Amino acid sequence: MKLSLIVPCYNEKPNLRLLIEHFRKAIGAQADVELILVDNGSTDGSAEVFREELSRPENQFARVVTVPVNRGYGFGIISGLRAARGEFLGWTHADLQTDPKDLIIGFDKLFAEAEPARCFLRGRRIHRGLFDSAFTAGMSVVASAALGTWLHDINAQPKLMHRTFFESLTAAPDDFSLDLYVLYAAKKAGLKVLELPVTFAKRNAGDAKGGGSLRGKFKLIRRTFRYIFSLRRGLSKG
Repeated sequence: MKLSLIVPCYNEKPNLRLLIEHFRKAIGAQADVELILVDNGSTDGSAEVFREELSRPENQFARVVTVPVNRGYGFGIISGLRAARGEFLGWTHADLQTDPKDLIIGFDKLFAEAEPARCFLRGRRIHRGLFDSAFTAGMSVVASAALGTWLHDINAQPKLMHRTFFESLTAAPDDFSLDLYVLYAAKKAGLKVLELPVTFAKRNAGDAKGGGSLRGKFKLIRRTFRYIFSLRRGLSKG
């Protein structure tokens, strides 16, 4: 298996059929690509949709990893990554705000590098509104100043890496801080960080789990700041 793609799904029942369809079209006939859908403690009947959809012959490229009780976005992704068989690993969201094709385009970009195993690819969101762009810029400045390296558009998707880098990660957080932790770890490890411009669309259905609303953004700010400064304290002790 060349590439494993992880998608954490927490109460995303309205999106699942379309999500799987989009991945089927994006992956096409590539037999060395697998999709791992993480049922991340969903309580909305997602399991029934997974059983129905993944029993179809055309969806045999995908499988489900079940987390019985939700322990956070990061925990869901790490659970999927641990079950993955691919040499290269990636993830994105289940809300279809980021096109599944971006993972395939991103992998082609990463694999074209002279040393793909020494690269880390991440999305960079384009064509965003002024408020969201300003919010992201502010978070980037704080994270970069606190941690001493440039960290921009931390939560953009997709993310892609070689298995050896994933296996070097020893302190991955369970929540939305995972994206910050992995990007920071990639830069500290000296990986070449590649950017893929991506269009961030409106959520297809359901409610955002992270910073979609003003309330969500405030909660995300608080969580992220706590994590940034816990990382900083760890650096000072080291």
